[in-house]
Amino acid sequence: MLGAIQSILVLVLTSYLSVVNSLAYAIESILPAEQTPTEIAEKAAEETDEISTLPSSYERGGLLPDILIKNAAYQKAAVIEGTGNAETASSLTDALVNIYCTFTTDTYVKTTTGTGFFVSDSGVILTNAHVAMFLLLEDIEEAGKSKCVVRTGSPAEPTYLADLLYISPAWINRNAAVISASVPKGTGERDYALLYVTSTLDSTPTPAHFPFLSVNSDLVSQSLTDATVTIGGYPASKTAAGLSVTQATSSTSIAEIYTFGTKYGDLLALRGSPVGEHGISGGPVINEDNEAIGLISTKGDQEELGTGSLNAITLSYINRTLIEETGFGFASSIAGDLHFRAQIFRETLRPFLGQILSDEI
Repeated sequence: MLGAIQSILVLVLTSYLSVVNSLAYAIESILPAEQTPTEIAEKAAEETDEISTLPSSYERGGLLPDILIKNAAYQKAAVIEGTGNAETASSLTDALVNIYCTFTTDTYVKTTTGTGFFVSDSGVILTNAHVAMFLLLEDIEEAGKSKCVVRTGSPAEPTYLADLLYISPAWINRNAAVISASVPKGTGERDYALLYVTSTLDSTPTPAHFPFLSVNSDLVSQSLTDATVTIGGYPASKTAAGLSVTQATSSTSIAEIYTFGTKYGDLLALRGSPVGEHGISGGPVINEDNEAIGLISTKGDQEELGTGSLNAITLSYINRTLIEETGFGFASSIAGDLHFRAQIFRETLRPFLGQILSDEI
């Protein structure tokens, strides 16, 4: 029954957007060029060897991913000039944030803690969908009251409020039940979200430039196997409530590279490290050039790869699926008029995605 209701809602929304967005074709001529799936496939054939395959839970395309591609206002928001990046963060810890959410009902209070990191000096944060999903419930109070804050420093201190720029509708549609799970599980597929800082908690002005990490979304090949990488975040012990967490970083290496049914390097299996705990989800995987190449998403194979092993989806994977779902790659998705882009997402997809989550509580 729920699936039928969701399908009806999506059809209604798609029809609405088709009517109000007659400008979409006119805007195409001024949009920045993104690599097409065909161009990416050709490059992958040249640069990648055979990669181990994991089963995929998603079909390419579909009604949900098409919605923002057909939305002229969303497409236009990406080409409006935004603030350019200044300097890359001097260290990994400068760019790390802790995302702390509480969900309160008449009978219980649920708290979640996860990691994110700044990917632009304008305050855009990359994290997991399963970390950011409670932001979708902030406007839906029937199920309970949701509140998320962005914390910085070590120990983490409440610093900013943030809004959703994007969260994968395909992930929400398939993984809504995760919101009620005591120990969420998943493969990491499409488990990402983009936030941006809207204000400070103490009413002071937001920074003119946020510290951020450079992102490398190039295709990943098997040559990265056994490469040494650095990971970081806000790991929390199983007994901690998440109220007090501190930053931690560690060196590890890539044990294996997987693909979700394609030739592309989509998932990095990382060997065990001291920071492989609950709360590290949403943290970056950094290469030797101090570039983020992965987003920590799930725990790895503890028996094969050691205690604290983790899985991370690649920035290449995020870039390619963003193009599929919105028409824009990662670089374009964190540029332009962020406030306007967030507003379009709030007015179009957010109410429907929030309701899907609310129905699972």
